[in-house]
Amino acid sequence: MKAIILKEIGNPGELYYEETADPFIERGHVLVKLHAAAVNRRDLFIRYGQYPGIKLPSILGADGSGEIVKVGEGVKSALKGQEVVINPTMNWGDHPDYAGPDFSVLGVPIDGTYAQYISIPEENVFHKPEHLNFEEAAAIGLGGVTAFRAAVTRGQIKPGESVIIPGIGGGVATFVLQIAAALGAKVFVTSSSDEKIQKAVDMGAAGGVNYKESINWVKELQEMSGGADLAIDSIGGDVFNDLITLAKPASRIVSFGATKGPVEKLVMPRIFFKQLNIFGSTMGSPKEFQQMLNFWEAHGIHPVIDETFELSDTAEAHKKIDQGVNFGKLVLSIPH
Repeated sequence: MKAIILKEIGNPGELYYEETADPFIERGHVLVKLHAAAVNRRDLFIRYGQYPGIKLPSILGADGSGEIVKVGEGVKSALKGQEVVINPTMNWGDHPDYAGPDFSVLGVPIDGTYAQYISIPEENVFHKPEHLNFEEAAAIGLGGVTAFRAAVTRGQIKPGESVIIPGIGGGVATFVLQIAAALGAKVFVTSSSDEKIQKAVDMGAAGGVNYKESINWVKELQEMSGGADLAIDSIGGDVFNDLITLAKPASRIVSFGATKGPVEKLVMPRIFFKQLNIFGSTMGSPKEFQQMLNFWEAHGIHPVIDETFELSDTAEAHKKIDQGVNFGKLVLSIPH
């Protein structure tokens, strides 16, 4: 089969599009003929060597969709022919609130979806929502379940609440926006791009602020939104302190990432005098993955796809996500 293979890490490590052996179908596994995969920033972190458990050579990719073409021992043959989306969270464990010690994400150390075929446990394939094509289904895996857990399980979004999403544009942030809008929240965003803010408004956001152009974006967003009942953050750094300023008393902040690094000079009294609730969130359980798919189907939501690349052009897709110019997901079309 053809696959994208990472052979060394670097600045970043080079990707190779080449022939490799078809995957072995273990007991309890199914063989999925992949029609599409999606790009995550995590894939870049792996290429830069900024991720634990890297195994080389490796096939990257957490997200994918396709059809089951073979089943392993112990799997019902009736699954053959089913169109599926892959849940990339492996070995979540028994507790619904947090992942167990054997938890991992597809794509390192386990070979991932940047390939024509993948062998994966039966429990990690879910029926593809009927209203989504393969590219759309591939787009919602890791980002979709991360957004659902952050917004619904942890964030507990309610109709009419003011929800702030800093740094709109990436896949998870756009998913959070779609979920919050579907639940009747008033969503406000930030970006360094007026174009991205307008796209967010077109998707249902109530407004947004360009933090590069604004003299005081925190004050401007405070006046626009009335403060946050809920802020959902993947940026960290000094932005987290700004969200504490924007948070209403007794409100919630959900953190699922820290692309700007650690929070410095965190003034604890600002948290406890405001009675703030701060939640950590990452990935999601198999139950949440199914709930996420059900939510997408019930609300007829289609993920925002910025651009689709051929599998052989994966490196170009990575350049685009590294530059941060995308709005929505970058998807890979897989030929056969």
